[in-house]
Amino acid sequence: MLPLLKFAGDGVEHNLREAVDSLKDEFGLSEKELKEMLPSGKQRLFNNRVAWALTYIRKAGLVKSPKRGIFTITERGQQVLSQNIEKIDIKFLDQFPEFAEFRK
Repeated sequence: MLPLLKFAGDGVEHNLREAVDSLKDEFGLSEKELKEMLPSGKQRLFNNRVAWALTYIRKAGLVKSPKRGIFTITERGQQVLSQNIEKIDIKFLDQFPEFAEFRK
């Protein structure tokens, strides 16, 4: 989730497609890896994982969606980035009441 938050760290409005494109390059994924589908066969695995990461950091208040399909970093998200943490996982996100409530 940290790479996604770093991607949003420029403060510009982004969409999921831009995030997927940036992160696939950052992770150096092969075409085969990018084409891997969920067991349901309805969505690409990587796209699904990025979408869930976005949902999680949005629920924690690290990014916001000013309009449908668009996200941008929040002040809280900028504060998290300034901490130079090594990773963002569910345990980290649980410190935010909004995320903990979402997970109930």
